[in-house]
Amino acid sequence: MQIKAVDNKVTRQSFLNVVGKIYLNDKHYVRPLDNDIESIFNPNANPYFKHGTAIRFILKNDEDEVIGRIAAFVNDKKAHGFDQPTGGLGFFECVNDKDAAFKLFDAAVNWLKTQGMEAADGPINFGENDNFWGLLVEGFTDPTYGMQYNPPYYQVFYEDYGFQNYFEQVTNRLDIKKPFPERFWKIAEWVGKKPNYQFKHFTWDKKDKFINDMIEVYNDAWKFHENFTPLDYSKVAPMFEKTKPILIEEILYFAYHKDEPIGFILMYPDVNQIFKRLNGKLNFINKLRFLWLKRMKTMTRLRVVILGVKTKFQKSGIESGLFYHLQTPVFSRPWFNEMELSWVGDFNPKMRALQESMGAEFSKKHITYRYIFDPAKRKEVRAAAIPRDSKERTRQTEQSL
Repeated sequence: MQIKAVDNKVTRQSFLNVVGKIYLNDKHYVRPLDNDIESIFNPNANPYFKHGTAIRFILKNDEDEVIGRIAAFVNDKKAHGFDQPTGGLGFFECVNDKDAAFKLFDAAVNWLKTQGMEAADGPINFGENDNFWGLLVEGFTDPTYGMQYNPPYYQVFYEDYGFQNYFEQVTNRLDIKKPFPERFWKIAEWVGKKPNYQFKHFTWDKKDKFINDMIEVYNDAWKFHENFTPLDYSKVAPMFEKTKPILIEEILYFAYHKDEPIGFILMYPDVNQIFKRLNGKLNFINKLRFLWLKRMKTMTRLRVVILGVKTKFQKSGIESGLFYHLQTPVFSRPWFNEMELSWVGDFNPKMRALQESMGAEFSKKHITYRYIFDPAKRKEVRAAAIPRDSKERTRQTEQSL
C-alpha cells in the first residue's frame, strides 16, 4: 500500500471519488457536493487558512486502486488551548481493512507531529462544527446536509488505533405533525408576548445587521465552551451566501430585549434530500434538476443548525419564544413533516433538556474522538461540561483563576 499527498488534479479527483467504492451499495449515503469538499481545502475560499493549515492524503493498494483518504489540519487559534497542542483529522474514508485504516491514521498523525501537535481530534472539519463533525455510531439513516455519515466499521478502526471518546453528539428529531407538549407552548407564548422582548425574522435587505447580531449573541453564548474562539463576519457571511438558494427568511429568527440582540435560531430545509440525486456534481444539468426538485417540494425535512441565547438570558425561556414565533412560518408550509435538531454535545445538558421538553426523539449519535500521541500522557479525556447557569459559570471561572 502507498500513501500519496493530494497535490494535483488527479489526486484531488481520487480523493473525491473514493467514496464511490466505499458506499457503492449503501442506500442511505448522500455524497456531498465535490465543490463543498474542495472549498474546505481552498485557501482562497476557507478563512481558516488565515490562521491554520491543512493537508490531504489518499491511499492506494498494490493494484494501484485508491482505497482510502484522510485529511489533517491545524487551527492555530485552538490548537494550543489544551494540555497537549491538538490538531484535527477528518474526511476519513476507507475500505473495510484495518491495516489500510491505520496507514491513513499514521499519515495524518505523522504530519501533525511535524506541525508541533501532540494530539488530534477526529473526525472533525477544518471549519465550524456544524458540518462534517463526529463519527456516526448510532442511527445509520439518511443524513441531513453537513451531518457526518460513515459505515459502522469505522468505529472499530478509531478505537483500536487508540482514539478515546472526547464527547458524544446527540441528534434528535421532531415530528412536526405531532403536537408539542402543552406546557412548552404555554411557556413559549408567555415569553413571546412579554413587552420588552421583540422577535424578528431574517431579511436579506438587513443581512449585515442580522449577521452582526448573530455574532454578538454567539460570542457571548459560547464563551464558556471549552477552548472557545469567537466568530467574526468573514466566517459567517459566506455561510449565509452559500445557503441563499434554500434559505427561507421567515424561519431564521432573532430575539431582542429592548433592541439588544439576545438570541437566534438558524434552520434550513434539508438540501441533502435533493443532493442525494446529484452524486456530488453540480453541473449545468444538475443545476436544472436542483431547481425542479426544489419547486416540487422535495425538501420535506428541516435542520436546526444552531440555536444560541446570551448567557444572562438563558433562563428566561427565550428558546421557547423563538419556537413560538416559528409556528406560523413552519406549519404554513405543509410539505415539511420533520425537524432535525443537530447536534447537541453531552457537555451541554441545558440544551438537551430543552429538546426533551419539546418532545424530541432520539435520532442519531456521533462521537468526537481524541488521540494523544504519547502513550505515557494518555488519560481519560472528556470535554468539560458547560455550566447550567450564571452562578455556576462564575464559580467555575473563579476556581480556574
